[in-house]
Amino acid sequence: MTDRILIVLGILAGAIGLFAWGRPRADIVGILVVLALMSSGILTPGEALAGFGSPVVILIAAIFVVSEGLVNTGVAQRLGNAVVKAGHGNETRLVTLIMLLAGGIGSVMNSSAIAAMLIPVVQTIADKTGLNPKRLLMPLCIAVMISGMMTLIASSPNIIIENILRARGHTPLGFFSWTPIGVAALAVGILFMLLVGRNLLSKRLTAERAGITSPNTRDLISSYNLENRWHRVRVEAGSDLIDRSVAQMQQPLYNQFGLILVGFEKHLNGKTRFLPALPETVFENDDIIFVLVGEEQVQELVKTSRCFVVPPLEERQRSEALQEIGVAEVMLSPESKWIGNTLSDLEVHSRYHLTVLAIRHRSKPLTENMEGQTLDFGDTLLVAGNWADLNRLGDERENFVLLTLPAEYQERLPARRKAPVAVGIVITMVVIMVFSFLPNAAAALIAALAMIASGCVRLNTFYRVISWSTLVLIAGMLPLATALTKTGATTLMAGGLVKTLGSLAPSLMLGVVFLVTALVGLFISNSATAVLIAPVAIEAAEALHVSPQAFAMTVAIACSAAYVTPVSSPTNMLVMEPGGYVFGDYVKVGLPMLLLTMLVTVVLVKVIYPF
Repeated sequence: MTDRILIVLGILAGAIGLFAWGRPRADIVGILVVLALMSSGILTPGEALAGFGSPVVILIAAIFVVSEGLVNTGVAQRLGNAVVKAGHGNETRLVTLIMLLAGGIGSVMNSSAIAAMLIPVVQTIADKTGLNPKRLLMPLCIAVMISGMMTLIASSPNIIIENILRARGHTPLGFFSWTPIGVAALAVGILFMLLVGRNLLSKRLTAERAGITSPNTRDLISSYNLENRWHRVRVEAGSDLIDRSVAQMQQPLYNQFGLILVGFEKHLNGKTRFLPALPETVFENDDIIFVLVGEEQVQELVKTSRCFVVPPLEERQRSEALQEIGVAEVMLSPESKWIGNTLSDLEVHSRYHLTVLAIRHRSKPLTENMEGQTLDFGDTLLVAGNWADLNRLGDERENFVLLTLPAEYQERLPARRKAPVAVGIVITMVVIMVFSFLPNAAAALIAALAMIASGCVRLNTFYRVISWSTLVLIAGMLPLATALTKTGATTLMAGGLVKTLGSLAPSLMLGVVFLVTALVGLFISNSATAVLIAPVAIEAAEALHVSPQAFAMTVAIACSAAYVTPVSSPTNMLVMEPGGYVFGDYVKVGLPMLLLTMLVTVVLVKVIYPF
């Protein structure tokens, strides 16, 4: 063993030790690996930095953007809602459904893409059910990696190994050759996670998630004693409101009934639209208006203005309404120009397109006769309007402090009407990947650009949606495969493998090949593992006169069974931060899962490829 091999193995061991310790941060460890490989002279600067231009890194960066498009348009939320509805809040059902969903979709799509797109879906499920995302994201991670065992195109190692078999003149593996093993592994994985795996992870929420959550819109309205003043009123034909604008009618309605107009529900061509009460909005026949008014006054409105009260919105419609009409609580800053003025002086509605619903003055909520109230430092105002206008109000920091945004602010979908476009973009990307019209990275980049061009992702959020720490970690670890090959460490392993297999029974041969592949895959990417180990395993099969397909399939499955460390697979790294996982979580769940997958693989490979 040469000094260069020892140096590379030392760098590898050092990185693993830092990952296990948890300090410094994982992406910093990736940078340290790059520096160590360069400063030791093992790799040239170009070779050490090649990971930052790797197609894998580009692919994952693009998929973050595609994933954001699915979130912004509500596709992820709808998937999450469907799973929540089918799971009935039961953790066992939810884990099963999440794993089946990931395993099925992942059979025709890149595993990193699936993980990036389903992570927000699982987070939505956790938020809606109150379950710990730590116990849901690990099953997702396991299922996504097993999905790479389903078909030829389900993972890069499968394609690499099939090409190596073909290049050596052996009968290649078919598109569905992996499917029996993949289906069996998924079934075993679901059972393991239900019976054992999830119980190895804490049931307690993290401090961040277990803390006080943001109040919802109902909570804010109730805190100002407005819950009994909220009404939906339908405008009938012949009403004196029809064809009048909000600017014309808002003050008369307030003067006569003490009514505050908040928003509209309009019905056009069979579609329902929700709008804030903007000055230019016109009352039309069959409009439903959202108003704050006392019970006696609303009855007077019904009698005099040809209107009638209708029931509250259903939960689904309420969620749609809150996509357009939001509320927020703002506090006057010490130097605010509003101090000493009244609401009528400030003309809030015409200047800011917002409606003041209530004022909290000296800890007491005021809901009536607000127009003449002189504002003072420390007063808070509950205001309603479009989310964009509410955000702009918060930008005037010399006048306001945006005190409270409700939980619905985090659930808003800026591009929900473009959900069909987002789905079409993803389907097109999948088709391009399935039929290899373009490299996967190019397909993902085109999809990301299409998401931006179509408005599914806003250009000014483009850089914020990418997890740069994840990309730096992956880019920093990829050059290790180059270093292992360049120094001859892989050749050394190949010789030892052939020597070991010669005296073993067939089942033990396959078990050793699986474990060697999995061991290498603990430290480098599965694609690099396939490149390094598959030629060695196939050459060993030829030398031992046994089925090359059996050895090739074993290596392929082992490459995807990268459960045990965070750096084994990009999928593991993707769920690490949102799941709050540490190194030990992957070992506790991944090691038994690895052994179960090995058992399934050895049994089925012997049946399918007897030797």
